[in-house]
Amino acid sequence: KLLIVVHIRQIICSSLLFSVPEELEPDTLVGSLSKNFSPPYQLLPHKYLRMDINTGNFYTTELKMDREAICPAEKKAEECVTLYNAIVGPSKDLIQFSVIIEDINDNVPHFENNKIRLGVPEDTTVGTSFLLDTQALDSDTGPNGEVQYHLKGSDGAFGLKIEEDSSLIMLVVERTLDRETRDLFQMQLVATDCGVDPLSVSADLIVTVTDVNDNCPAFSSDSPHSVTIPGDSQKNTVVTQVRATDPDLGPNGDIIYSLSPKVSERVKTLFSLDSLTGSISLTRDLESDNSEELVLKVLASGHHCPPADTQVTISVLPKADQELTIKIGFIAEHQNQTMVLQENQHPTALAVLELEGDSIFKDLFLVIEGEVPFTLSPQNGKYLLSTSKPLDYEMDREHHISVVARLRSAEGSVIVPSRRVVTVLVADINDNVPYFAQPHYEIQVEENNQPGMSLLQISASDADSGENGMVTYRLENYNPTMFSIDSVTGQLSLLVPLDREQQNVHRFTVFAQDSGSPPLESMATVSIHVRDQNDNPPVFLTPHFIFFIPENVPTLSQVGKVEVKDPDKGENGTTELYVVNSSAPFVVDNTQGMLRTTRNLDRETEDRYELYLLASDHGQRVSLTSTARVTIFVEDINDNQPKVILPGSNSSCLTVSPGTLAGATVGKIYAIDEDSGLNSEITYSATAPEPLQNRSPFRIDSRSGNITLSQQLLHTDLGMHHLFIVVRDGGKPVPLYTTVWMNLLVNDTTEPCHLDRAPTWTGTLNLVQTPSKEPICDVETARFSQLILLIGLGMMLVSTCLFVATVICCLKQRSTSLKMN
Repeated sequence: KLLIVVHIRQIICSSLLFSVPEELEPDTLVGSLSKNFSPPYQLLPHKYLRMDINTGNFYTTELKMDREAICPAEKKAEECVTLYNAIVGPSKDLIQFSVIIEDINDNVPHFENNKIRLGVPEDTTVGTSFLLDTQALDSDTGPNGEVQYHLKGSDGAFGLKIEEDSSLIMLVVERTLDRETRDLFQMQLVATDCGVDPLSVSADLIVTVTDVNDNCPAFSSDSPHSVTIPGDSQKNTVVTQVRATDPDLGPNGDIIYSLSPKVSERVKTLFSLDSLTGSISLTRDLESDNSEELVLKVLASGHHCPPADTQVTISVLPKADQELTIKIGFIAEHQNQTMVLQENQHPTALAVLELEGDSIFKDLFLVIEGEVPFTLSPQNGKYLLSTSKPLDYEMDREHHISVVARLRSAEGSVIVPSRRVVTVLVADINDNVPYFAQPHYEIQVEENNQPGMSLLQISASDADSGENGMVTYRLENYNPTMFSIDSVTGQLSLLVPLDREQQNVHRFTVFAQDSGSPPLESMATVSIHVRDQNDNPPVFLTPHFIFFIPENVPTLSQVGKVEVKDPDKGENGTTELYVVNSSAPFVVDNTQGMLRTTRNLDRETEDRYELYLLASDHGQRVSLTSTARVTIFVEDINDNQPKVILPGSNSSCLTVSPGTLAGATVGKIYAIDEDSGLNSEITYSATAPEPLQNRSPFRIDSRSGNITLSQQLLHTDLGMHHLFIVVRDGGKPVPLYTTVWMNLLVNDTTEPCHLDRAPTWTGTLNLVQTPSKEPICDVETARFSQLILLIGLGMMLVSTCLFVATVICCLKQRSTSLKMN
């Protein structure tokens, strides 16, 4: 039967299954053991659940359950099952039950790479698929962990095809691509789980349309078809530049320019064509006094393409009789034909320019070559040179303005061989603040560092020149005894050892100031995070813990909380407690910092325990430790009955002389109790009805147990007296007791007294507080008197019968005698 019961209990325990969603708030009811087991209940220490000792209900703790953290190996399995142990019932049975942690949709899908790049040739056929080497992962399970994909921002050019249970993601070309129309598609690959409240994540999908050679060169519409040059143009003068384009990229778009073989020999002699740029230049000086027109046919060739062609007509004008010159009159400050202008000034007039000299050309005018921040304004046949915007010293410290003369003609403007270069120097002013390339510096330093340690180099630059750009550094009103900075180099140093436990982060501001007038400054912030060292041992709340615990408490009962702190951080501040060098029945529950019993305690065996606790941290290099003394006093409970020492047994007997004086001590009851306090205080009482107690010649002292003679013994007191004594302790709420017989023989004999058998108690069994109503003693002399009385009565009866018989006989004899006479 016992085996059957054990088997049934195992079946019940193994079938106890509870379910709970993950991430529940603290103190949420998970389930109860009350339907299967009786109280009390004790859940063996666990960080995720706590149990009510009376109801068997168990609840979530402050530490939330994370299914993916608790069951990482089974995070895609159907169930995450955790096992718990509990002690239940009065017999303290150890049972085990299971809790299934149900998944909720608390994890967003994630891509290992959130930026996906792919190249697709522009001549790819519609319907072609490309494998995307990525996949979104979701730590949840079931529908919460199933991922679906869609594409955003494809503009109909691409679609998705998912194969093999969402493990292969294919990008499908859905329309014809043209790199020259659009060469880049920036899309988003969106992954969404299938939870009730779906969560999504996206990765950037960047598709570059790569070039193929599907275009040929063509001359641009703005490519010149005619140009006019003076007859005295010099060698290497660039006459014009033809322009052809090919929309393809790289080698596919390379263009080679060449002259047609059909051009005249004079053209070949006078002009050269740059095959890469299309520039047409003079190969020698022109000395032409007559006008002429020269026709050039230019070809533009590409890879695997027929050449494109264009025609350029060059008109040569007769050379001028007298050289033209450009005269300059300075308005701004100048030195050695060079003007000096401060930066940041509003548009300013610099000089007046004038074209001098006879020329056969009409409609000559001056222009500035290139893109420069200057303008020329016609002023009554002259030109005013001015700045078009404020100059910036830091952008360009020196400007060279090239002014040339041009001729207006029907074919366009023509460069006349007359040029003047004007130089403008820009003077610096202090208009730039020092610039920190890094506005915030962050560094980690291990505590207990060496004094004078260099931390980092602070650096700021100033685009100004001279003293305007000379930078010095200073700290903002921070503790000068702790940090310092070199005012010239910006080297930041640490003057004293840091202590993380006093301050774990130091933040201050560094100012960089230039030497301009007035000076300009900027600032950067510095954060110094102090890394922890294992430099603090664990510290107990007190060096000596004193606890009190009742004896006979269940195993693993709480003795008391042992508080220990370690100001270090992380593993350096994580402590464990151990009981050292002791066989005492105690252990430390490190999850709660609680000292617990490992077996039942018996105060009568040992009423006090002295032990030492060792606290050790988890420092990586060296663990630091400290100790504390613990004294545990075992408090008494009333678990021991009084033990009678005297008399030695219920058959013991004492002889009392009939001549003993009243008040004399004739015997003693002596008992002990191994408990302490009230539980060990003993009282003695004789149990009997009140009338009989008053007639008894013996009395017992409730405290001392002494039996005394309350009155002078009478003849009727002779014989054996059996006293039934109850010995009680003072335990609360119910005292414990034991009983003993005290046998007293009132007799003149001096022979030892002994009973063959112990007397038998015939009264009530409830002797804890109520005295029995049975006789206090059983006196042998009374029995004798009753026997003598019975004998006497019997003898009197026999005598009466004999007397009656004698009288009858006498009467019969007398009657006979009378008849005879």
